[in-house]
Amino acid sequence: MKVSEAIKSRITVRQFLDKPVPEQTVREILEISKRAPSGGNLQPWNVHVVAGEPLQALIKDIEGKLKSGVTEDPEYNVYPPDLIDPYKTRRRIVGQQLYDLIGVPRSDTPGKLKQLARNFRFFDAPVGMFFVLHRQMEIGQYADVGMFMENIMLLAREYGLDTCPQEAWARWPQTLKEHLSLSDDEMLFCGLALGYKDETAVINELVSERETFENFVTLHGL
Repeated sequence: MKVSEAIKSRITVRQFLDKPVPEQTVREILEISKRAPSGGNLQPWNVHVVAGEPLQALIKDIEGKLKSGVTEDPEYNVYPPDLIDPYKTRRRIVGQQLYDLIGVPRSDTPGKLKQLARNFRFFDAPVGMFFVLHRQMEIGQYADVGMFMENIMLLAREYGLDTCPQEAWARWPQTLKEHLSLSDDEMLFCGLALGYKDETAVINELVSERETFENFVTLHGL
């Protein structure tokens, strides 16, 4: 698969098949992805891969807390407070497109929360990844981890797999600290679901819009 094909075919998948991903495949994807660039070659990422019993134990714990109304202080704001346009509108549109696909009306708050909770099952993916940074790291290293994750997501396409990057996991720092045995110096950045896309799931038909070239590119001297 060409890189261009991987980029064009990568989408955020929100329903996976109950089909295991071979450990060797996971190892190869992460081994190759480590060639991602990082400022000063810091390679600030640490990855925790969960599957099988550890994954199910985490899911059970989170589901119990959701049912009892337990919440935790998130590590960071996933979106800026008082988000301005055009970003606010883009977020609203893609959210409404998703809920329209699965038949959840705008007024159905419980339905929306139910869909949000599916994040914490990794959308039934057999493999979950968590990306962790040392708390000393700053905004430049966040970008480094993003490039590392993009390598993973594109390589997944080469292996016939799909992914869902999930900043929603930043809502559960204490629970993940316990399950992953993180130190006080480690900060959870986000999660990522890895598996085989359920081609029959309506929710996977969503392909988010992208701005036209003229709306995000300014050419100087070309």
